[in-house]
Amino acid sequence: MKITLDWLKTHLDTHATLDNIVERLVMLGHDVDAVENRAAALAPFTVAAVVSAERHPNADRLRVCIVETGTGRVQVVCGAPNARAGIKGVFAPPGTIIPRTGGELRESTIRGVASSGMLCSAYELGIGEDRAGIIEVAPEAPVGSRYADLLGLGDPVIDIKVTPNRADCLGVRGLARDLAAAGIGRLKPLDTTPVPARFRSPLAVRIEDGKACPLFLGRHLRGVRNRPSPEWLQRRLEAIGLRPISALVDITNFLTFDLNRPLHVFDAGRLAGGLVVRLARPGETLLALNGQEYALDPEICVIADERGVQSLGGVIGGEATACSEATTEVFIEAALFDPVRTAATGRRLNILSDARYRFERGLDPAFVGDGLEIATRMMLDLCGGEASEIVTAGAAPEWRRRYVLGKGRPASLGGLDVPPPASAAILAALGCRVEALPSGDLAVEPPSWRGDIEGEADLVEEVLRVTGYDRIPAVPLTRAAPLPRPALPPARRRSELVRRALAGRGLVEAVTFSFISAREADLFGGAAPELRLVNPISSDLDVMRPSLLPALAAAIRRNADRGYPDAALFEVGPLYRDDTPAGQVLAAAGVRAGNSGPRHWRDAPRPADLYLVKADALAGLAAMGAPADNIQSAAAPPAWFHPGRAGLLRLGPVILGAFGELHPRVIDALELRPPIAAFEIYLDAVPEPRAGRAKPPLQLSVFQPIERDFAFIVDRSLPAETLLRAARGVDRRLVAEIRLFDVYEGAGLPDGKKSLAITVRLQPTDHTLSEAEIEGFAKRLVAAIEKATGGSLRG
Repeated sequence: MKITLDWLKTHLDTHATLDNIVERLVMLGHDVDAVENRAAALAPFTVAAVVSAERHPNADRLRVCIVETGTGRVQVVCGAPNARAGIKGVFAPPGTIIPRTGGELRESTIRGVASSGMLCSAYELGIGEDRAGIIEVAPEAPVGSRYADLLGLGDPVIDIKVTPNRADCLGVRGLARDLAAAGIGRLKPLDTTPVPARFRSPLAVRIEDGKACPLFLGRHLRGVRNRPSPEWLQRRLEAIGLRPISALVDITNFLTFDLNRPLHVFDAGRLAGGLVVRLARPGETLLALNGQEYALDPEICVIADERGVQSLGGVIGGEATACSEATTEVFIEAALFDPVRTAATGRRLNILSDARYRFERGLDPAFVGDGLEIATRMMLDLCGGEASEIVTAGAAPEWRRRYVLGKGRPASLGGLDVPPPASAAILAALGCRVEALPSGDLAVEPPSWRGDIEGEADLVEEVLRVTGYDRIPAVPLTRAAPLPRPALPPARRRSELVRRALAGRGLVEAVTFSFISAREADLFGGAAPELRLVNPISSDLDVMRPSLLPALAAAIRRNADRGYPDAALFEVGPLYRDDTPAGQVLAAAGVRAGNSGPRHWRDAPRPADLYLVKADALAGLAAMGAPADNIQSAAAPPAWFHPGRAGLLRLGPVILGAFGELHPRVIDALELRPPIAAFEIYLDAVPEPRAGRAKPPLQLSVFQPIERDFAFIVDRSLPAETLLRAARGVDRRLVAEIRLFDVYEGAGLPDGKKSLAITVRLQPTDHTLSEAEIEGFAKRLVAAIEKATGGSLRG
């Protein structure tokens, strides 16, 4: 919505500056998108008189002109064919920036003659395409005056983004009313005096669908002359981006933006019989004013005569009944159309007009007749002729409603105590009828143009908006608890911790589709029939994924095909299985390929193997609070893993995930390049940490830690994890760390045996350990491990 400052002042009597008006509009809730000073670029250009124009001594097509600028006379060399003595033109002094080129004008010598400035063409000023000659200004224009003022460009343009609920501010008068209520001037009265009828209208109007069009007013004008609009009207329309067409059309466009009252004028001489407002019939079409022909359907409200459809109600008129220079009689339409149907028609036909934009937001139902009277008077003043009586069909819908504004509600709802008398004054200035009740409350009847006011809360908003939101004091919110509640649910927090842990291990997060091909799904356990899509978006995305690994493996392949074979990817997301109550499981999975292990200049690149992905899986589980010491590795991994280089992760009977190298059959089917190792952990299977069992924070001790190494001979088939778990169960408060540092099989050991060596670090917290305490711990450790493993301490 664009307006100009002078246009605003036709409705608002104010001495406020432009900055004050813009600031108040913003505080009233209107988003001022821009303020354009169209005269800024033309400020240096002034009206000048050509005193003499002599032929250049060294060039036939140039003239040496003496120009009176208002501050003195200067010499200008000009090549325009219309440069002659006695005319007035537009002068640019040296130092001026030329709008069309952006270059700076400098004093120069042209063919041996000095030139101080320039007489300009419309093309050089950027206001037209005429470059054949210089601008000729009207003889009565004062010498030295600003050319921008002569063009009427000194009026700033304010561009406002009107919110959808404030349809009343889609007219200049609505904005002026808001400003007047806020104390920026006084709203000028609007002349709605009825125009006397001189004859009976030969055209009748009938409404078939009162829901689509509840009210239609029409008026016949005869003896009109459709001439060009006066200069003031053309400038006003051009300032907001509209092209002047003719007086009759320009008046309807002007009132649309001035008073928020869309109108339409038919060339009455082209109408056949009366008008009927109805729904379109199958097969009907309309050639609209924009030159496009539209096929209509029975959901569209149309205005038709005996020949057919002549206009789309509230959207656009038809070419067949458009006004032209030959028009001598017109029929003015002023109506109300259903906002929902108008919006649907515009969307269906892809038409966005100024009329549709207003009708679909709701117009003032009580202003239809006044708008028609104002339009009639303007047309008679500018085009002559006489008016008929008003033809009426339908009736304005009931708009009156009454709400009570409690005396303390501005404070309780809006945080600012506004006394009832002040609230009453504000609401009255906005057009409301206000009655003070004995209780101190206010009974308020909103005006017809404020359909957005639908209750007490809206009345409070109006009071606070005009009073000023900036006056509402800042009050800290009371805390429901000493500490803020977590913003994320526990499941989301745990998944974020897993993401951080995996990213910290060098894996890159990927996001893939939840759909994969049935062929890929079959490699990873298959998908149940209910997880197959009836209407897939693609033939290779036809089932819900039973695992995250197929899509990650495909991403690994694509990276390898493009020259990145050493990739390590992970994803956290749902997988879909029919063996769970919810039908889906939140999981985290990762795939390593090539030499994607940790890299260091001292070590050779490490290829992907089951140990790397096991460490990845355990890191993810530990990050979300799983009891890492109690997690056990087990055989019998899923069939898509290598049978001898993979395993399961269990917590008691619960399977937490799987890890290992992918099966050669899967690698071949997916066209991958080994080595390929992967893991998949099920986040939903990890139990929540029990309250009060959180691990205490690490504390530094002032007492010396003790490290001891132990080696045990055990069966070759015994997992090292069994030994470590037994060792960790001995005096958990004293043991700070237990780690495996050597596995030996070979000479010096009995057949079928191996040696597992561990380091145990003891960290006392309250005293220095004595030799007897250390020996006692060692004996308990050896006894516990021998009992759990059946092995013996290696001598």
